[in-house]
Amino acid sequence: MTAASGSDADLAADLAQQAGRLLCEHRQRSLEGPTISVTELRDQADALAHRMLVAAFAHARSEDAVLSEEGADDPRRLGADRVWIIDPLDGTYEYGQYRPDFAVHIALWDRFADQPDRLALGIVDLPAIGLTLRSDAPPLAPAMAPADRPVRLVVSRTRPPAQMDRLLAALSEAAGRPAEQVDIGSVGAKVAEILSGRADAYVHTTGFHEWDIAAPAAVARAAGLHVSDIAGAPLALNQPVTRVSSALVCRTGLAPALLAVLAHP
Repeated sequence: MTAASGSDADLAADLAQQAGRLLCEHRQRSLEGPTISVTELRDQADALAHRMLVAAFAHARSEDAVLSEEGADDPRRLGADRVWIIDPLDGTYEYGQYRPDFAVHIALWDRFADQPDRLALGIVDLPAIGLTLRSDAPPLAPAMAPADRPVRLVVSRTRPPAQMDRLLAALSEAAGRPAEQVDIGSVGAKVAEILSGRADAYVHTTGFHEWDIAAPAAVARAAGLHVSDIAGAPLALNQPVTRVSSALVCRTGLAPALLAVLAHP
């Protein structure tokens, strides 16, 4: 287990990678051992990664609070100066389908961080493809999409925005080329698609939780992408209610066109 020394970012990246390896190993064992249901596979994986991460933070950063998707919410986090917001397995559905687009999310909310959302760092580990995204060393996202392909909007496979047609039309007009929809699993995987140059925008309008968006938002913002809710306001995190209503992550040149559509549901 990682020691308490070292930077917060190095600690978080190391732990996210450890959790990612644990998830991949567990999924591989499920193919080789006694047959279990998809629900059992997902539940076991969530629990394994959660227990490992919570124990590691208790050891390495014992004075910090932790908010995890799989743990009971401790209201004392609301008075804490530092809160680790973690999703031990984001993209649970995709994990159970043996797809690669699942991730481990770790973000640090710091009351004194110089950002409206108070995110001091974010780590997104995509273990099935061997990629770790870090807000302290992000890839630089270009302002506009590459000219040799359609402009692409990544959305939830199961909960796409109701305004899909208008969003695609707005993207096409803003970019001067056709626009298309791409369905991706984890929020971290969606942001990775934008940072890789394979996609250009991500819109979510049906609500999710802080652990779904915190780490990807920190990485995306550090890489120079636009990050907000669909009204254009900063994300509000470490709140009494962990639900986040919406999110927009995109190349900066596309934000005005998308926000104009999203202002009129």
